[in-house]
Amino acid sequence: MKRTAPAAGRNCGPILDVLRAVLPTRARVLEIASGSGEHAIYFARHLPGVSWQPSDADPDALASIEAWRAEEGSNNLAPPIALDASADRWDAPLVDAVVCINMIHIAPWSACLGLFRGAELHVEPGGLLILYGPFRFAGSFTAPSNLAFDESLRARDAAWGVRDVDDIRALAESRGMSEERVVAMPANNHVVVFRRSTDATGRARTGPVVPAGDPSD
Repeated sequence: MKRTAPAAGRNCGPILDVLRAVLPTRARVLEIASGSGEHAIYFARHLPGVSWQPSDADPDALASIEAWRAEEGSNNLAPPIALDASADRWDAPLVDAVVCINMIHIAPWSACLGLFRGAELHVEPGGLLILYGPFRFAGSFTAPSNLAFDESLRARDAAWGVRDVDDIRALAESRGMSEERVVAMPANNHVVVFRRSTDATGRARTGPVVPAGDPSD
């Protein structure tokens, strides 16, 4: 059954503008935590040279993505795959970019660790990891509404919360990625773009790379 997410309808356009600016005209993209599937449909429709691979860990989300895909009939939108971002290994293809929208603040820190670990293994050297959502900067919130949102998230689950870009940047650097740009978006959100080193080997690093605990604890 198709799901709808009101936020997706509001942010699809602004996110698309950033994707057009940073993605190659022809690219392979893996979307993590595709949710309802509305982003995947929209981006595949407006980026015809991009092969879009949606994914999610929730069976109901996968069903929604497939229902949207079947209705749309986009040649460049692949069937969704089951993928848990926090897993040690992803059953996913090599891609030019990984896109993750509104996930890391409504998931434990282990999902963020897994996202960057998976991106290191599945993004080609020189490729991108693109994040969208609310963020803190040097410990500060960009608006009172984001502080209130963070408090509501932590009240629901103590492992959730708005992540700090400093912590995300350190995690990226530990995985051979560097911050390329930060783009302010409507509703006090941001897109943060990381690029994987062009001399990356494509093999997982060994040993600890970041603290296992949530840096916000």
